[in-house]
Amino acid sequence: MHHGPAVRRRKLGAELRRRRNLAGLTSGEAARLVGWHQSKVSRIETGRSGVRPADVERLLDAYEVRDEESRALLAALCGQDAGGGSGGDAGRGWWHTYRDLLPPAYRDFISLEAGASHARTLETTVVPGLLQTPDYARAVTRAALADLPQSRIDALVDVRIARQSVLEGDPPLKLSAVLDEAVLRRPAGGPEVMKAQLRHLLKVMELPHVRLQVLPFTAGVHIGITGPFVIFSFPLIADLDVVVLDHLTSSLYLERKEDLRAYSDAFDTLRGHALSCEESSVLIARAADG
Repeated sequence: MHHGPAVRRRKLGAELRRRRNLAGLTSGEAARLVGWHQSKVSRIETGRSGVRPADVERLLDAYEVRDEESRALLAALCGQDAGGGSGGDAGRGWWHTYRDLLPPAYRDFISLEAGASHARTLETTVVPGLLQTPDYARAVTRAALADLPQSRIDALVDVRIARQSVLEGDPPLKLSAVLDEAVLRRPAGGPEVMKAQLRHLLKVMELPHVRLQVLPFTAGVHIGITGPFVIFSFPLIADLDVVVLDHLTSSLYLERKEDLRAYSDAFDTLRGHALSCEESSVLIARAADG
């Protein structure tokens, strides 16, 4: 497991090493082709050094990688916005504007979310960030970070809402979410805020790329009691998949295949115990009316 700021660099480096091997090149030969020292290639491949999008392009040219979708995905994983490179704004996401507000681990999380094709998430306490209304987001942010001035809370809410653009992309992020019933029953921001939030969930559930299920109290004790998690999956390159576990002051990123398999199996089990999407919609509507 590795902490957030390094996760993209490690994954990018591992994939670049795989591409180099497929091209039949040693790290020294690759370095000579792009005019670098061999140690630079090694640092990039081990995730110890950040890399600019332009440098990724040079390596992919040397490895004769022509697929544009793969090239774009690898360039997006440069991690420049998380402190891993230099040379202007190329390759930086919109979240770079908030770099003074957001810790590196959160910026890294947002960049993974922005590059993923599918996110599977279990939430046991609050509505997932991608599905929150501004008022609900403000209420939960204020509760979690009560010592922050209102201006910073408002900025964090802006970031939360801006993240939701991935659900409107082309193609949009495919989102599969399992919510414990406690999420629906725990009031945040008062009755009107909570009612609007639940109504918003019903509206979002109409999107073809969003699948939301509720795990009812009647399901009893389940594997999700260990806490919420997110599994990000990426197009074309399965080895980039990662599990994210949130803690009070940090996040953990699990990248080993056995960890990914365990959490994927756990998510499938939770979906099996949860209500269907139609039954979940009925329960959410009842909670909103109540």
